[in-house]
Amino acid sequence: MAKIIIIEDEASIRAALRDILEYEGYEVDEAENGLVGIEMLVTDYYDVALCNLNMPKMHGFDVLFHAHEAGVSTQIIVITAVGTVENAIESSRLGAFDFIVKPPDLSRLLKVTADAVERYKRAVANRLAGKKIYRIGEFVGESPSMQAIRACIEQASQQRAPVLISGPSGAGKGMVAQQIHYKIRNARRPLITVNCAAIPDELLESELFGHEKGAFPGAASRRIGKIEQAEGGTLFLDEIGRISPAVQEKLMHAIDQQTFTRIGSKKELKLNTRIISSTEKDLVSEVEAGNFRADLYDHLREIAIHLPPLSSHREDIPLLIDKFIQDICLDYNVPDKEIEPAALTYLTLLLWEANTRGLRTALERLIIMCEQVITLDEAKLYA
Repeated sequence: MAKIIIIEDEASIRAALRDILEYEGYEVDEAENGLVGIEMLVTDYYDVALCNLNMPKMHGFDVLFHAHEAGVSTQIIVITAVGTVENAIESSRLGAFDFIVKPPDLSRLLKVTADAVERYKRAVANRLAGKKIYRIGEFVGESPSMQAIRACIEQASQQRAPVLISGPSGAGKGMVAQQIHYKIRNARRPLITVNCAAIPDELLESELFGHEKGAFPGAASRRIGKIEQAEGGTLFLDEIGRISPAVQEKLMHAIDQQTFTRIGSKKELKLNTRIISSTEKDLVSEVEAGNFRADLYDHLREIAIHLPPLSSHREDIPLLIDKFIQDICLDYNVPDKEIEPAALTYLTLLLWEANTRGLRTALERLIIMCEQVITLDEAKLYA
């Protein structure tokens, strides 16, 4: 029996959809908002989700984004009263299976749902076709360094202490953060990511702490910051070594006092968020150069995990290739592809300066361009 979750803030709509789907023989669960919905998606297994867009606590687009980030295989159908072209395009970009406007046509709703169930089943079948099955996002490798990292992930997932993940670009720092967050037993709290390197210094403080209406020119309404959005869950500060001294000071104060304020407000809010940070920079050198606060560095690295470059654990590359082929073929809904031994050896010996991210990107090109078996010539051409 296929299992479906309805993520919808209006109880009457949830009840109506549930009656329709249960009559068709589906097992149905409900989530009254987007935050509960994503928590259920990452802690249980569903073939299909029917997800509204404009909901309290978490917008439907955020549900799509976080489901993808967590490696959820559930086929998500957006069902909304705001049937604009822009919403349809954005839903598709974020990985939605289909887009249905309220009130839905019953025959179309059931047809799209049945198609989504079949797609989910095919994707699972593809991954079960004679291969070792990996979970999307699983940290793969049997080298001593990878075994040590998995042990650190397990330890960190049992605690609430801040974690600092260091390592070169593309080594998988974001994946480690996800693993720590989602390995917490019965974790039903959000994981909010902030790419500190991608946000201008003058906007990052507002992005993190939020602001009140009128706090500065252009602040037309209140903004809830990422720290508040991660309430009770995890805030992942990617590339924290890039933040300005002013933001460092405010973040240090928040961690030290376990309180923070929105820009333009005097009301103190409780900091109830676990902080996981990552850095490509050598923060010890940054502290010595006066670019990063020593006290903040000490607070952030109560648990420290270092990821080595891929070239230092080359023996893991065949396992990574196997995993990435499975993941990418699932993403594209195609049968798993094979790889010639000579092509596997060739890829294992490449430098991979972009580390695991570069390896995955190369395999995505190969899967798109090659037939059922990836040959040595094709590996040389497209990798």
